[in-house]
Amino acid sequence: MIWKQKLDLSQIAQISKASLSVHLGMEFTEVGPDYLEATMPVDERTRQPFGLLHGGASVALAETLGSVAALLCIENLDEQVPVGVEINANHLNSVRSGKVTGRCTPIKIGRRLHVWQIDIRDERDRPVCVSRITIAIVERR
Repeated sequence: MIWKQKLDLSQIAQISKASLSVHLGMEFTEVGPDYLEATMPVDERTRQPFGLLHGGASVALAETLGSVAALLCIENLDEQVPVGVEINANHLNSVRSGKVTGRCTPIKIGRRLHVWQIDIRDERDRPVCVSRITIAIVERR
């Protein structure tokens, strides 16, 4: 188990209240021993003008998953906070409706730097986006 914070799904949802993830309809759905999952609808909030899932919405899902996963790996939340420093994404297949599911797994969890892989899939289990995010663990101000 990689998690230092023992939070259930409702507590994880509270972390993101009043944020972009709520506006985009993201929902945390599963916490495994070494992964975190969330879904996001493909609807008027997350589509681009041509009716396809917006690449920026996929990146927002990936960054949300990576940031929350990093937060769950910090021992002392009173002293440290995760901040994203770099993210990349490859958009592999288009989606017009339904929902997508992102699964975040660690590549490296260090004291000051985390690297997370996020795989986003559609309801038919087709890969939609692969993303990698680097998170710095910094002192809380």
